[in-house]
Amino acid sequence: MNATVLAVLCAVGAAVCIAVGTVVRQRSAASIPDESVGRLGPITTLIREPLWWIGTVVGIGGYGLQAAALGLGSLLLVQPLLVLSLLFALPLGARFSGRTVSAKDWLWAAALTAAIAVLVVVGDPRPGVERAETRHWVVVLCVGIPFVLACVLGARSGSRSRRALLLGLAGGALFGVAAVLTKSVVHLAGRGPQPLLTSFEPYALVAVAVVAISLQQSAFQVGALQASLPATTVMEPMVASLLGFVVLGEYLDADREVTVVLVVALILVVVSAVALARSAGAAENVEPAHPAPNP
Repeated sequence: MNATVLAVLCAVGAAVCIAVGTVVRQRSAASIPDESVGRLGPITTLIREPLWWIGTVVGIGGYGLQAAALGLGSLLLVQPLLVLSLLFALPLGARFSGRTVSAKDWLWAAALTAAIAVLVVVGDPRPGVERAETRHWVVVLCVGIPFVLACVLGARSGSRSRRALLLGLAGGALFGVAAVLTKSVVHLAGRGPQPLLTSFEPYALVAVAVVAISLQQSAFQVGALQASLPATTVMEPMVASLLGFVVLGEYLDADREVTVVLVVALILVVVSAVALARSAGAAENVEPAHPAPNP
């Protein structure tokens, strides 16, 4: 079994774990009233909830599989496959909410699967370098920090859907950055403890992951999963793939005609992912009993 096949299997396994962990953690976060949210967000209350820990442990397992996949394949190969988490969240969310999956949802699921297959098989992702140069990270910081801050500040007021959308965008973007850092950390770990501990990537990964998880849980606590889940699910692979292309030099081996097919497939991935995420959100999202604050 070659490295590409193993990377695909690990990525699909990660997608399953991400689906389970996301549904479980969202159900825990959505039950927290606004008055119980501390300065660090709902995470301070959630750490006392056993159900949240179950979802977190499953999510950590998914991250481990994602890291293994990134160690074997490129970001352009692994990250699109993680969008399949929506495909697994669909029946899981339906079971939790006591409903059946509609034919329309299954059609979107089939479209998502087909589009990702086109990106992976037809696009033929090629690897680049394992670590980004320092000057590339400076550019990422200059663009990323203002974007995240703007989303967080914008999420301090407005409707629940708007707040969840902005927090989901910020969290998804940071998860995309974390994927690039994860690939570098896996590479450094293979070289031994000294290169790993003397490089900035492991520490940057911890910081980015903590902020990303906190933002994601805040988006879940708002309750409008229809807004936060599509934003996070689409933003993460888009940011990770863009960084893989720009800072790591990864690319898709395609001529002009094939590029048109890939663009269509990419658009279909985004559209079907949003449709499935909104469907999953409609099933999982129950308007919290606590009243929403006035804008």
